[in-house]
Amino acid sequence: MNISLFTKKNTTASIWSGGLTYEYMIFPETANYIDRDFLFRISSATIEKVPSEFTKFMGYYRYLVMLDNSLDIEVNKEKKIYKKYEIMEFSSNDDVTSYTKGIDFNWMVSEKISHHKLKIANSNQNCNAQIIILFSIDTTAIKINEKPYNLKRYDLLVIENPEKKNIMLDLSNKCLFGLLDF
Repeated sequence: MNISLFTKKNTTASIWSGGLTYEYMIFPETANYIDRDFLFRISSATIEKVPSEFTKFMGYYRYLVMLDNSLDIEVNKEKKIYKKYEIMEFSSNDDVTSYTKGIDFNWMVSEKISHHKLKIANSNQNCNAQIIILFSIDTTAIKINEKPYNLKRYDLLVIENPEKKNIMLDLSNKCLFGLLDF
């Protein structure tokens, strides 16, 4: 089992057409965002321009969560509204236009991977996925099999668990909780 902490303060901003994006992690590490050869990518972005067209990524599924605002959006010309922390799921091939400014969490998963899920968790979790992601919405203490980790707001903890061992998680606060199996 390998546990990696990616802090918000150590992310670097890149420009996208609607604002800035901060990449936390790309997997595998040898993958390249521009080549679109990653299995998954975790980032957070600012939406500063309204309207903003989301970048398309052929062959990827996306989870998007607004961290500071609701989201007024149009997906393939269908209008939708998501509340703050409500999880939006969509194909990265979709035409997506945002009419809201704010900060989001974004998890892109290759369509080659069939088992993945994102939810909000704020209590003990017991899981055995190959990849477990925990994105702190606020300052959070996390115990992984009794070992403590302290996350600041918008920090990311990733557990690589290739042997699929059972892992007990104790969360002190609400987190985005993702599971992925290859």
